[in-house]
Amino acid sequence: MALFSSLTPVFIAIICVLIGVILKKTNGEKEKRETKSKPLSRPWVDEDLKDGTDHHLEGEEADEEWQGLDENVTHVPFFAERYPEDEMIKRSKMFYELLNKRRSVRFLSDEPVPREVIDNVIRTAGTSPSGAHTEPWTFVVVQDPYLKHKIREIVEEEEEINYKKRMGDRWVNDLKRLRTNWIKEYLDTAPYLILIFKQVYGRLPNGKKKTHYYNEISVSIACGILLAALQNAGLYTVTSTPLNCGPQLRVLLQRPANEKLLLLLPVGYPKKDATVPALTRKPLEDIMVVM
Repeated sequence: MALFSSLTPVFIAIICVLIGVILKKTNGEKEKRETKSKPLSRPWVDEDLKDGTDHHLEGEEADEEWQGLDENVTHVPFFAERYPEDEMIKRSKMFYELLNKRRSVRFLSDEPVPREVIDNVIRTAGTSPSGAHTEPWTFVVVQDPYLKHKIREIVEEEEEINYKKRMGDRWVNDLKRLRTNWIKEYLDTAPYLILIFKQVYGRLPNGKKKTHYYNEISVSIACGILLAALQNAGLYTVTSTPLNCGPQLRVLLQRPANEKLLLLLPVGYPKKDATVPALTRKPLEDIMVVM
C-alpha cells in the first residue's frame, strides 16, 4: 500500500504527459486540416467573370513551387534622362494639353490607318508594369471586315438586352444625355478593332498554371498607356466594355480559356461630321489632395 502511494504521483505525471502528447497531436492534425481546407491568401487575384466554358480548369492548382521565372535576373545600371526644371514643366504641360484633347469618339471614319502605327502603339502598351513582370495581356487586332461585322452582331445583340433589361433604369437614364445606345456602327467602319484580353493565369512548360499576379490592374494600366499612345499618334477611339459579350468574342477570336475580355477599342480617324458631348473635366483641386 505504501509502495502504491509512493508511485501514485509518478503515475499521475506519466498520465499527464501522455494526455499532453495526445492533445498536441490532435491539435496539430486539426491545424493541418484547417490549413489544407482554408484557401491560400492571394490578394492579387481578381474576382474574374466566369464565362462558363472553362469549368474543367477550375480544379487545377497553380504551380506554387516553380513559376518559370529566372531566380537570378541580372540587374544593370539605370541611366535616367533628367531635364532642367523649366523643361520638365514645359514637357508636363504639353503632355497634359495633348491628352486633354482626348475624347471618346463614336463616329469613326473607314479611312485606312498605317498598320505600323498600330504595331507601335501596342508595343508602347506592352511597356506597362505588371505584377512580377508576368505581362498578362493579349492585344487582338481585328481588321478583317467579316470578323468586324460578326463582332458587331454579337455586341449589338447583347447590348440591346443590356439597355432594355440588364442595366436598370438609372444607368440607362444616365446614358441618355450622352446619346448612346446599342447600335455600334463604328465596329464596322473603324479600320481596326483592338480587343484587350487579360490572361488570368499562364501556362508553364510542365502544363501547370502560372500565377498572374494582379492581372486585371496590370492590364488596365496597359490600356491607359495604349489610350495615351493612340492620342499621341492622332488616332481616336471609344472605350467599350461589352457586357456579357466576352465568352462569345473569345470563342470567335479563338482565344484560350485563360483569357478574359477586358476592353474593346475601335480605332481610327473621326468622321468629318463627328460630334462629341460638350463635357468638362473636374478641376485639379477636385481630383488632387496634397497632404
